[in-house]
Parts: sequence; structure tokens; C-alpha cells
Amino acid sequence: MIDFVSLFLNRLRNNSLTQGDEKGQMASAMINSKHPPSTSAEPDLPPSNTVRWVVRRKARVVAAVQDGLITLEEVCARYALSVEEFLAWERGLKQHGVDGLRARVRQHT
Repeated sequence: MIDFVSLFLNRLRNNSLTQGDEKGQMASAMINSKHPPSTSAEPDLPPSNTVRWVVRRKARVVAAVQDGLITLEEVCARYALSVEEFLAWERGLKQHGVDGLRARVRQHT
């Protein structure tokens, strides 16, 4: 059985997804408080009909691809994402931790 949360938290502890202890601790607390460990053999991913992409769902999908539990192609097909959108999530998580996954409102000037 794959315990997706444990895999993700191990990556956080090893600092491979986030920079700095504070962001890693914040991500760990967020994941642990909102999501129990997986009990199935499938990676614990959001449903394929997900429309509202909250930070924790994005983080799960990015970690699953990075851990080799699902391919980038499968993720893009399953969630109707572009490769560019997924790579932006991955880049945001790597550069800014979970804050890098938050949606930003663009202001027009």
C-alpha cells in the first residue's frame, strides 16, 4: 500500500519540495491536519473531476509525479491540465513552498 502523505512529508523533511524549515513545517501541518493517510494501492490523488484546485490538492499531484506514482502525461489527461500549468505548480512549490501554489489575482493597470 502506498502512503502518499508519508512520502510527501518525507520529501518535505528532506527539503526537496520546499525551501526553509518554516515552509516545510507549514506544509506538513497543513497536509496532516486535512488529510488522513491513504489506505489504497492507488496514489491518493484528487478525483478526476476536480474543479477547485486548493493548495493541498496541487501539492499532492506534484508530489505524486515527482515520486513516480503517476506520469505527467497521466496527470494532464486526468485533470485536463496543460503541461505548462503543471510545471508552474511544480516551480511555485519548489521556489516558494506551499505559498507558491496559491492562486493570485492579477491586477490590470
